[in-house]
Amino acid sequence: MNETPDLAELGKLKTRIEALRAKTTDNGCTEAEALSAAAKVAELLDRYDLSLTDVEIREALCERRTYVTRHNKRIPLGDCVGAIANFCDCRVWREKSPTGEVRYVFFGLSADIEVAHYLADLIDGAVRFELGRFKATADYQRFRHKERHLANASFTLGMVTSIADKLTAMKAGRDQANGHAGRDLVVIKSAVVEAELDRLDLKLRIVQRPARRVAPEAYDAGGAAGSSLAINLGGPETA
Repeated sequence: MNETPDLAELGKLKTRIEALRAKTTDNGCTEAEALSAAAKVAELLDRYDLSLTDVEIREALCERRTYVTRHNKRIPLGDCVGAIANFCDCRVWREKSPTGEVRYVFFGLSADIEVAHYLADLIDGAVRFELGRFKATADYQRFRHKERHLANASFTLGMVTSIADKLTAMKAGRDQANGHAGRDLVVIKSAVVEAELDRLDLKLRIVQRPARRVAPEAYDAGGAAGSSLAINLGGPETA
């Protein structure tokens, strides 16, 4: 099997991701810009997937890519990270580093985990940006000082939950569109990832999250920030 064309396409994908990253993550971005970038990167990923044969996918090696936020203030990505992994046809779990840091590990094909890592970083930055804008509003100023920590947490939770719903809907639309090509790439890739996970014999478990108290006004404001933009896949080139 000649791997050179595939490596070249993967290199192009990563180059385009870095170009998008330079436009958004490094400079700060709004929720709308983050979701537009998600739509673009999904288009690039689907184009890359369709360039591979079934045999090439089945013979590909799975990899891990760890995501750790660069900032001190935590954003509740745990409420969105599953949707990111699903969006990119990979798996994800949370673990603690040797120093006690919480980190997320994306596991799957190389291109998929590259995109998942990018989206996690992008969404983290977008939520921080929108939270900053929310703090400048009159609605936020109405919260008493001792209530603002709850308001911040409620806004970010509402926003990541809304983005997770949007990514899930975008993924369903992509799968339906790609199904018209006559190849169910999701099934093929899922089989590869699950087989590799079985081989590694990782002891993963589902942990139920405790109920969280929220400030309804802040949660709704975050939800509005996360659902304000309708995404149209397959739009014009942006990078």
